[in-house]
Amino acid sequence: MARKPLDYDQLNENVKKVQYAVRGELYLRASELQKQGKKIIFTNVGNPHALGQKPLTFPRQVVALCQAPFLLDDPNVGLIFPADAIARAKHYLAMAPGGLGAYSDSRGIPGVRKEVAEFIERRDGYPSDPELIYLTDGASKGVMQILNAIIRNDRDGILVPVPQYPLYSAAISLFGGALVPYYLKEEANWGLDFVNARQSVAAARAKGITVRAMVIINPGNPTGQCLSEANIRELLRFCYEENLVLLADEVYQQNIYQDERPFISARKVLFDMGPPLSREVQLVSYHTVSKGFWGECGQRGGYFEMTNIPPKTVDEIYKVASIALSPNVPGQIFMGLMVNPPKPGDISYPRYATESKAILDSMRRRAHMMTDGFNSCRNVVCNFTEGAMYSFPQIRLPPRAIQAAKSAGKEPDVFYCLKLLEATGISTVPGSGFGQKEGVFHLRTTILPAEEDFPAIMSSFKKFNDSFMEQYEGYSRM
Repeated sequence: MARKPLDYDQLNENVKKVQYAVRGELYLRASELQKQGKKIIFTNVGNPHALGQKPLTFPRQVVALCQAPFLLDDPNVGLIFPADAIARAKHYLAMAPGGLGAYSDSRGIPGVRKEVAEFIERRDGYPSDPELIYLTDGASKGVMQILNAIIRNDRDGILVPVPQYPLYSAAISLFGGALVPYYLKEEANWGLDFVNARQSVAAARAKGITVRAMVIINPGNPTGQCLSEANIRELLRFCYEENLVLLADEVYQQNIYQDERPFISARKVLFDMGPPLSREVQLVSYHTVSKGFWGECGQRGGYFEMTNIPPKTVDEIYKVASIALSPNVPGQIFMGLMVNPPKPGDISYPRYATESKAILDSMRRRAHMMTDGFNSCRNVVCNFTEGAMYSFPQIRLPPRAIQAAKSAGKEPDVFYCLKLLEATGISTVPGSGFGQKEGVFHLRTTILPAEEDFPAIMSSFKKFNDSFMEQYEGYSRM
């Protein structure tokens, strides 16, 4: 019988090459154990509401009214919803005449894109053009749109930080490009290493690869570092010298847990540097409602902004966006609300400010608790989580554990994380899913479990780790 088009061996090879560790072997095993009745703590994904974070009240009130506009005609609506939420719902419904059930412009609702542009101008001090802002179903869709436009064939390379968020490796594989790794310096709190980046570009070019873009994740995922302004300046100069598009993944810009390095956007630094860089470096910046103190992952609201991208290229990106007709409209409303939240003097401001501050303050405490907890464990070392939502501890595995992993047909960090899952119910992601230096092993966990659960979680981890190290003896803390 002839092979059928969707038989496995007939599939697009790029699809089969895609790996996405965040929902990989560990996650699947955790789901199996959960079905068997084991309590699982899913720290593998930055998914705040799934781990108990409560939604902010004001945006949910506004979107509820937008989803059910007949409530606005109820004479008692003012008894349930505050006046500013009612006004904002009317504001967004006026922008979307067909309501939330109708397609919008393929770039997103013009009025919401204007709100995003105003947010960017307030943040950076430089005007932003709404026509160069595209709303997307989460930042991930925007990343994929741009990578699809950049990658022409298997000789086109994308410079990606290692460790990296596997969206990038997966999308590059899917579009048939080449991932060109540059390694972050763990001993320098995961700082940028431009000597290594230049070596990576030179090595790729020697193989006939055209390096076309560079990815930066700031604050870092999975590594949790925040870049200084000096770092970003050097990064932009590097992109200018090497003729690279900079893809600035800035989705964690609200998640900062120290005061020495506040978030500063690549766009602001670029414009501060002035010509020729400010006119010539091509930059695409990303943001989302999924992270920060909003955590609205399921709403799928995001945007990207293009800087120094030629008009004809923008038209081509618009054309491809049009294939999907429209980003989801409720997600666009959430984005509008995130970039234009209640202001001092608004009825809902005190509650919004209290809720958002409580979430961020708790995240800051949890970042310290997790880092301190890991560093108290035998053969575990962890840089402080300066930003984002993750810790990325190095696990110094004994040689006997590495051998046992090989005998089991597993990567050593996968072996460790599976043992951790079976013993404690803590579902993490092995460092190999993000990339790491040869012979060095990590895991990634979110800092998102409820704060009151942290002592028990870290105690459970420490107990497991001590037992594991004891079993595979003979390797002391370095």
